[in-house]
Amino acid sequence: MSVFMVFEREVTKSAEEMALYGQKVGAARGNHAMTPLVYNGKLDVLEGGPIEGVVILSFPTAEEARAWYDSPAYQTALEHRKAGSDHRVYIVEGKS
Repeated sequence: MSVFMVFEREVTKSAEEMALYGQKVGAARGNHAMTPLVYNGKLDVLEGGPIEGVVILSFPTAEEARAWYDSPAYQTALEHRKAGSDHRVYIVEGKS
C-alpha cells in the first residue's frame, strides 16, 4: 500500500534558510523510493487557515517514508526548514 508524506507550509520565516533547505533536500533523496507528486502548485484553500504551499511525496511503505525522513541527509536539511518556516508534516496511507 502506498503512503504519502504531506508537507503543509504555514508561514515562511526566513527565505535564506528555505533556500539552504532547497539546496540540501535534493541531495537527501539518495536511493530512497520516493516519487514527488505535488510541489507547491497553485493553491486554493477551501477550509481552515491559510497555508503558503504543499508538497506531497509518495512512498511504497510507511517504513520507507520514515527511513527517508529520519535519514542523516534529510535531518541536515530539516534543520534549515525548521529555521525557515512553520510546517505541518504527516504520513497518510493511500488505498491499495
